[in-house]
Amino acid sequence: MRAAAGRLTVLIFAVLLWSVPPVGGEDEGPAVIVRLGDVEWDTDIASAPVMPGQSLDIQVRDPAARRWTLAAPSGLPRRQSATRWTWRAPQSPGLVEAHLSAAGEDEAHAELKLLVMVPAEKLEGGRLNGYRIGAYPAKPLNGNPLYLPPRGFVEVNDDNEDEMLSPNFRLAQFTSKQSTTYPKYVVIEPKLIVRLERLADRLESLDLPSRLYVMSGYRTPFYNRAIGNVRYSLHQWGVAADVFVDEDKDGKMDDLNGDKRIDREDAATLLRIADALDRGPGVRTPFAGGLGLYGSTSAHGPFVHIDVRGRTARW
Repeated sequence: MRAAAGRLTVLIFAVLLWSVPPVGGEDEGPAVIVRLGDVEWDTDIASAPVMPGQSLDIQVRDPAARRWTLAAPSGLPRRQSATRWTWRAPQSPGLVEAHLSAAGEDEAHAELKLLVMVPAEKLEGGRLNGYRIGAYPAKPLNGNPLYLPPRGFVEVNDDNEDEMLSPNFRLAQFTSKQSTTYPKYVVIEPKLIVRLERLADRLESLDLPSRLYVMSGYRTPFYNRAIGNVRYSLHQWGVAADVFVDEDKDGKMDDLNGDKRIDREDAATLLRIADALDRGPGVRTPFAGGLGLYGSTSAHGPFVHIDVRGRTARW
């Protein structure tokens, strides 16, 4: 697991920071898993959206079978078992910092930063506090509920833009590219972050460059239309990201396949590694989603599209 720390001050996500070694040492035995809602995290920072008044299920899967304690200064936590709680968010958007700890263990703990979303009902004329979001399609594509308008948005500002959603990904990486002023608002699906984290971990385990740069994350319907993208682009629902490997931080794809060139084959290598995460022995909880390969243009280098649409797609 990767150590990370930070203070997330945006209005939307529940971010869980935890540091628990696997039972029997760092290299043996299963690790503690934290489940927020319907998403499992095996990293030391995790995130999940919370609406005002919504109940969030928080669960620890601990091989040591310890009893855990959750302390929250606001909201309503209710214990369901030794390792599970239902936490009801307060009605007002904002940050709630909580603490999760295992009985008798100094190192077995989790710092919870629970954040309440700004409801979509606050939109006025397609804008939220002056930030232009636009209008989502009136009808979901083929009746798929994935394409329903988001219920809430996370506010991004000067104070929180560098806060971590997970060990490798900052909040600002997923904002729409339409504006440089604050506040901004963003929608992110936690399953996408988990999938990206697992890809970064796999790259690292293969001794390859592992820093993933998010070229495009969330797009508002306004911006998506402005750049001429398809009406039902998954980026608008926070379930898609276009990424490339950029360990040296030069803004372009690294030589991932070792042929001394930066080209489409480097993106193809990244896609094959990502594809292997969803199939074969050792795959714990694969995500049904899309992977797409894109080459260089005058505007950008090669990259891979990754999404968690709920069904497998490759192109």
